Amino acid sequence: MRLKVIIGILILLLTFSVQAKDKIDVEKEELRQFLQETINGADSFEDRFDAEVWLVDMSGRLERFIDNPQHRLELLKAVHREAKRAELKPDLVLALIEVESHFNRYAISRVGAQGLMQVMPFWKNEIGRPEDNLTDINTNLSYGCRILQFYLQKEDGNWMNALARYNGSYGKYWYPERVMNAWRKRWYLDETL
Repeated sequence: MRLKVIIGILILLLTFSVQAKDKIDVEKEELRQFLQETINGADSFEDRFDAEVWLVDMSGRLERFIDNPQHRLELLKAVHREAKRAELKPDLVLALIEVESHFNRYAISRVGAQGLMQVMPFWKNEIGRPEDNLTDINTNLSYGCRILQFYLQKEDGNWMNALARYNGSYGKYWYPERVMNAWRKRWYLDETL
């Protein structure tokens, strides 16, 4: 009798495992298609007065991470551009970058994620762009912002769940809390441009 119960439990676990893997595979395919469409269709950034006001404010905040004023402004323009293209708050993207890489464009995680937003390199092949360089600021921001945009849409605007998905820790909130704390402490604007 015990053997039958154990076998039944194992069959149930295997069934749930297969269903979970299928769901992950479907979501991975949806994200691959989303990245391919949005990154290939990106257009250029048009600088506006409001963006310049934002750049001046954020440059002072970013100084503790990046000494060179020109590098700060170049990074901030790229963050603003890619965040807006992905319909994200630029100041929240800055908080995510702080947590992910501390603004080190050459950062590589223990699992191989690369660049400012710690993008996994397999995405380059998945969307048919194996030549992309994830340590290039614009490329990394484009991938990272679009991935976050996808997860935010998937979670119906729930930032905590979207950030957990971005980090690969869905269902756990230590990572989203770190990003939100950095955002509130250093990057939050009452009204993001």
